[in-house]
Amino acid sequence: MELSEKVRKAIRNVPNFPKEGIQFKDITPILSEPKLVSEILDYWENVYRSEPIDAIIGIESRGFMLGAALAERLQKPFIPIRKVGKLPYETVTFIYDLEYGSSEVEMHKDALKPNWNVLVHDDLLATGGTAMAAAELTKKMNAQVYGYCFLVELAFLEGRERIESYSKNVDSLAIFE
Repeated sequence: MELSEKVRKAIRNVPNFPKEGIQFKDITPILSEPKLVSEILDYWENVYRSEPIDAIIGIESRGFMLGAALAERLQKPFIPIRKVGKLPYETVTFIYDLEYGSSEVEMHKDALKPNWNVLVHDDLLATGGTAMAAAELTKKMNAQVYGYCFLVELAFLEGRERIESYSKNVDSLAIFE
C-alpha cells in the first residue's frame, strides 16, 4: 500500500470538533504506529536529504513531533513557532487573520540566520493562515521558505494557494479533496 494511503487510513475523523460542522482530522492514531511514523520520516528524509535546507520550522504544537524528528534525521536545527507568551527569550511576532478572528505566533529572535532556507512543517494544511504566518516570521528574520511539508492537506480550503507565493515546494502526504 502506498504511504499516502496508509496515512489516510490511519487518520481518525472526529465530527463536530472543535465546533459544530467541522470534521477534525486527528493524527494521534498515526503517532501510535511507530512503523508508520518511521515510514513517514524515511520518506521525508529521502525527499529533503539533498535539498538546500538550513533549518526545520515546526508549528505549535503538532508540528513539533515529526518536525523535530525530521530535523534530527537531517542534522538540521529545529525551530519552534509558538503562540505568544510561550517562548522564554526575546521574540519576533506576527499577527494574522483567521476565519473567526486573529492569532499571533512568535519565534526566538536569534532562531534563524540571514539567508537561511527553511522547511516549514505542520501536521495539517487547512486555510494556510498559520503556515503563512511562519513564512512571514521567516521573512522578518531575513531568511526564506524553501518549502513546506504536511501530513494532511484539506485541499477544499485552498490553503496551498495562500502559501505558494512563499514557496511552490509544498508536500502533503494525505490530501483530502
